[in-house]
Amino acid sequence: MARLLLAGYFGCGNLGDDALLLAMIGSAKSHSFQVLTASQEMMMRKYGLPGVPRKDFGAIGQALDSCDALVFPGGSVFQDVTSTASVLYYSKLVSLAKKKGKKVVMLSQGVGPLTSFFGKRAAMGAFDAADAVAVRDPDSERTLRTLGHRGRVEVTADLAWLLPPQGRSGEAFGVAASKTIGIAPRPWGKGGAVAELFAETARGLSQRGFMPVFIEMDQESDGPLLSEIGKRLGGKAPEIKNLDSPRTVQQRMARMDAVIAMRLHAGILAALEGVPTYLVSYDPKVTALAPALGLAAPLRIDGLKSTRLVEGFASFIQDSERIAAALPKRVEALRAAAERNIEVLDRALAG
Repeated sequence: MARLLLAGYFGCGNLGDDALLLAMIGSAKSHSFQVLTASQEMMMRKYGLPGVPRKDFGAIGQALDSCDALVFPGGSVFQDVTSTASVLYYSKLVSLAKKKGKKVVMLSQGVGPLTSFFGKRAAMGAFDAADAVAVRDPDSERTLRTLGHRGRVEVTADLAWLLPPQGRSGEAFGVAASKTIGIAPRPWGKGGAVAELFAETARGLSQRGFMPVFIEMDQESDGPLLSEIGKRLGGKAPEIKNLDSPRTVQQRMARMDAVIAMRLHAGILAALEGVPTYLVSYDPKVTALAPALGLAAPLRIDGLKSTRLVEGFASFIQDSERIAAALPKRVEALRAAAERNIEVLDRALAG
């Protein structure tokens, strides 16, 4: 049994990142874990795991002294699309671990976007220092190769595919014959463009007889966005907020007829429950999910109008039975690819 320190954006209110954490601890049960987190109390209460303050490098150093390896279970932490803070922070963790003679294992990494000189240099330093590297999609491997990484890279899949389906909990959300459509947006760009887009999309879906329900995947960033969407709809937007776990998200999604997902892990959690997912891309990682699920290239968020989004979804939902029927085989293939992350981990620890 190895003692692992898990690094990522865990316990910070983002249910997609916490899905990676749950998948990791559920799939590598022979090991013990500590987790870098924003809240030690929450990490123990929700997940029964000892937490280490993620910004306290003294505490992180002590945790590294007592562990065998620093493991990154996934996510898009090596990116500088908003600022270089993320990639610099996680690269610093790798440097500290290597100085202490610890192994570093990268699993199901979504690499990039990396646009700045300092972001690229920090990321490459981290991946070059790692003892094993697995990425979640071919685009991430191409990014590493373009940046100059020459080490071995395994293309696997997002660890969240290893989560077990939760199944329906309660009755369907729909009223009468209406179909319930979950919508998982996220902030993007400046101004209120995203709020306006999804408010108008909700209106358009309602006019076509659908029941839109907004899903909060990140309390800190999605909560204010959903509030703004609600204001634009006169306070009438049905929403699901303050969910306590990715498992609860799965249970709620299982009661829906389809999901419109701007957030990557909203799409993954919906697919795990066999719910057809219509993707809206703001990032290459969302675009990469579409072919894995056998879907057409998603609409890009930049300049997207609600009329196009509603029309595209209306066409998509007409084919939902075929899409839902094909999902189990697609999900099983992605689950098998995700399992290779654990093989990469065990080889690194053994070697």
